[in-house]
Amino acid sequence: MGRSRRTIPEELLLLALDPATGTTAQPQSLDLGLAGAQLVELALAGRIAPDGDRIAVVVPRPTGDPTLDCALELLRRRGAPVRAVHWIGGPRLGLRQTYLSHLERCGMVAAVPGQMCGVLPTTRYQATDTAISREIRSRLDSAIRTGVPPDPRTAALAALAHAVGLGKHLYPGNEGRSSRSRLRDLIRHDPMGGLVAHAVMDVQNGAAAQPRRGPAPAGRQAAPGARAAAEPARGVPMQPRHGSMARAVAH
Repeated sequence: MGRSRRTIPEELLLLALDPATGTTAQPQSLDLGLAGAQLVELALAGRIAPDGDRIAVVVPRPTGDPTLDCALELLRRRGAPVRAVHWIGGPRLGLRQTYLSHLERCGMVAAVPGQMCGVLPTTRYQATDTAISREIRSRLDSAIRTGVPPDPRTAALAALAHAVGLGKHLYPGNEGRSSRSRLRDLIRHDPMGGLVAHAVMDVQNGAAAQPRRGPAPAGRQAAPGARAAAEPARGVPMQPRHGSMARAVAH
């Protein structure tokens, strides 16, 4: 996979970056969104595919992107399809900072050091190439305004932007209500993006313990001894505890 094209995690992060404050909107849900965006990017690269509400590795060959390949290897080690909510519910440690640092190396953002309360070191990030952010935003605006089905990458980006709550950041206030509604509707244009976006929202709503399933046929009951919840995915790191970071970063 060449590096000439920005990945969906990178674009999602650029969308979330506030040009006025240098922080990211919706930081907690954004972490979930970045983990989900990796799944979408791997699916577009032909490395994984949806299997019901699970994700299966179909081609374990590396993409050439170190961060994506790390995620692909973790999925491969699982040995069996993993539920999307379990994967997204256990974000990789430091994933947002990894992508911020990558964008800095690529010259798309600049790190601005500072202090919180005059004591704790912080780092904020300012976009250095606003044309890129405008192009990403323009694709979403065009899909919302024209109603023409967007390409899979834009559809997946729109689905993730809605899932992590960026709608109110991109289209604020009462005047942005109709745009937020249309952003939500774009979720139907990409099956993988829709699966991942719903998984992100399920994790936020605390619904990760139960698999997404349709209504049971009339008169049919669960088999005796059936497990109430799917086993957590092995190989998926747990969410780090708050306060464990030695220094604050953009949030």
